[in-house]
Amino acid sequence: MHSGILYSLGQSLREILTSLIGVPILVDLLMTIICATILLLIMATSALVFTLGERKICAFIQVRIGPNRVGPGGLLQSVADMLKQMDKEDIVPRGIDKWLWVLSPILLLVPSALIYAFFPFDDGVILADVNVGLFLLIAITSQTILPFLMGGYSSNSKYSLIGGMRTVAQMLGYEVPMVFALMGIVMITGSLKMSAIVEAQSDVWFIVLQPLAFLIYIVTALVESNRPPFNIVEGESEIIAGPFTEYTGMRWALFFLAEFSNLMCIGILTTTLFLGGWHGPDFLPGFCWFWIKTLLCVLFYQWVGWTFPRARVDSMLSFGWKVLLPIALINVLLTGVGIYVYNVM
Repeated sequence: MHSGILYSLGQSLREILTSLIGVPILVDLLMTIICATILLLIMATSALVFTLGERKICAFIQVRIGPNRVGPGGLLQSVADMLKQMDKEDIVPRGIDKWLWVLSPILLLVPSALIYAFFPFDDGVILADVNVGLFLLIAITSQTILPFLMGGYSSNSKYSLIGGMRTVAQMLGYEVPMVFALMGIVMITGSLKMSAIVEAQSDVWFIVLQPLAFLIYIVTALVESNRPPFNIVEGESEIIAGPFTEYTGMRWALFFLAEFSNLMCIGILTTTLFLGGWHGPDFLPGFCWFWIKTLLCVLFYQWVGWTFPRARVDSMLSFGWKVLLPIALINVLLTGVGIYVYNVM
């Protein structure tokens, strides 16, 4: 029996729609459209909010003010930037592979939006609570490699091509230790279902049971989302902007939107997989705890990005294969031993 407030509101809305429409299939379709629209609005709003937040955090760390002109305290600076991007000319360079170049930012946004369907925002509040939810999350997020490579290859620019090649090396190199790190959670839970993973943390969060996996996930999540200090894909001082050097206007804005959507995704996944999801003291609803934990995780990732210098390409890849992967395998072994000892006792 689900007890979340959002779940109760959703059920009430379903009952109202059922009484008005009366056709179950149409009610299900309309509920899906409403949920998808809400998720897309959350994703779009996160880009505006996190852009301003990151600028303010960066300014605070560097002992300066940050955006302070547009709106009170600079609160509308992100809105002004969005309007500016919408007004910019859409420049199409010569010599590009047009279809690949056009599809790249669109295809990059699709997996970033699709994975929101598998996030449990509260008890019973998840759009697609499938039995292989964690597997689908990993599979869908891994598809972001292809659009980056498409954009870099098709742009007819050496900087874009180098950025696309870096994407393949970086993301493939760090997906393997991430998957092995998350295997410890799957072994303890006995399920790939996202809601089951959260429910298994009702007493003890996995950050306590899986500290090694937590540390590995933090590093690999930053790499997979192309966040500093692992943003070698778009190393500004080396290759301008990597795969999206030749993009302008709203095409460039789609890359930007996908990046900040991924930032919130890794915050949500950290909350879901290691920090107990919606679980928390009873004086606040579950979804409030979920978003509090998520926002704190996002602030942490932003702080890390503006504190440490960008990693070198060769040292970063060596760290992934030679350090994180062996530690992830050791964590799987230790988890298996711990489960065996627990069952025997």
